[in-house]
Amino acid sequence: MEQTIDPALGPVLARTGDERAVLDSFLDFHRAVLLRKLHGLTDADARRRIVPSATTLAGLVKHLTLVERNWFPTLLAPQPGDVYLTSEEDAVDSFAVGEHDTVAGLVEAYERACARSREVAARFDLDHVVPHPQLGEVSLRWILVHLIEETARHAGHADILRELTDGTTGAV
Repeated sequence: MEQTIDPALGPVLARTGDERAVLDSFLDFHRAVLLRKLHGLTDADARRRIVPSATTLAGLVKHLTLVERNWFPTLLAPQPGDVYLTSEEDAVDSFAVGEHDTVAGLVEAYERACARSREVAARFDLDHVVPHPQLGEVSLRWILVHLIEETARHAGHADILRELTDGTTGAV
């Protein structure tokens, strides 16, 4: 008897795929987990500070939108005027939610950034190396693993914040 696998569990579906399929599926899974943490929240709930730091659900999505743009288009396929952000101030500012930011707008911006990241990354093989302003050089493989780690870590933060907000738990 064959078991049915939930299609939301992309990494499970890619369990026998090649390296690229596995990396892409893990990153997309964690991207989706993050967005599910905002599903059904009001703008006020998403921006509410409930831990001692300035971390909010809305701020996590805003931060990861910048992370997507920074690591994929800006680093791999920069356009004139693109600047790779590296300062601590840039990192802190990336979590700041403006008074006009909405859950819908933040989700839309994140989805667009992720789609652009996928488009840019698809143009290169995993061994493609680019200069990095702090690390010297990085490969696309390294970027994907780093983004999996960063997105998963912040999805975990979002999981805790969502549970503290309204008791909702679970990844899928």
